[in-house]
Amino acid sequence: MSTLYVVKIGGNIIDDEKKLSAFVKDFAAVKGQKVLIHGGGKLATKLAEQMNVPQQMIDGRRITDAETLKIVTMVYAGYINKNVVAQLQANNCNAIGLTGADGNVILAHKRNHPTIDYGFAGDVDAINTTLLKSILDQQIAVVMAPITHDQKGQLLNTNADTIAQEVATSLGALYDVQLIYSFEKSGVLLDANDDSTVINSINPGYYQQLKSEQKIFAGMIPKLDNAFAALNRGVKKVIIGKAEQLTDLITGKAGTSIVHE
Repeated sequence: MSTLYVVKIGGNIIDDEKKLSAFVKDFAAVKGQKVLIHGGGKLATKLAEQMNVPQQMIDGRRITDAETLKIVTMVYAGYINKNVVAQLQANNCNAIGLTGADGNVILAHKRNHPTIDYGFAGDVDAINTTLLKSILDQQIAVVMAPITHDQKGQLLNTNADTIAQEVATSLGALYDVQLIYSFEKSGVLLDANDDSTVINSINPGYYQQLKSEQKIFAGMIPKLDNAFAALNRGVKKVIIGKAEQLTDLITGKAGTSIVHE
């Protein structure tokens, strides 16, 4: 089986032109088949402010009303996605930008929550692995925006970390998948304010211990839950670390590796 890298890039790297450009260069240089999933960054929030569309966040997730959906679709699926694709082309990496609606690549449903109405937030139902494989087999990198659809004409805003996990697990039967969550920190930290406290490796037992001792800051828990879910569903390895160290994350010289044992 060939190796497939599924890389999620955090929003704060997208907000920084220099960092994004350096990251794209590193991603373009990664040999073999690869998928890049990007978040939205601050641009959607900024645009919403300019258009006087109030933004509501609950537990770090955006409540997507009808107006906000228009904005996130414009920003994520439009400007950010195509900007990343164009920069990859400039680095001699042929790439195609997709949302979940394109080629029916990600089918989702509107989130149903007992107490909170997340608006047009989507939870993933299915990934079109046949389409993704046919693109990847042509040595074209796939760049995915976190917008999905429900096959009834409704676009949905979907968490990019979750999309990364779903894409990685669905392709796990076809490739040796390495899932990489890259963002602004050096990995999972024992002290959220000290970048030198990276934990090299976390297995399920150690994760439970860190959680019970409250040594993991809240923002990291959904990422780690996603990481372990991916391992349990066939992904070979999950790596969490700094976007600027992508090459070292892939070779195991940096970041936190999430492992079974």
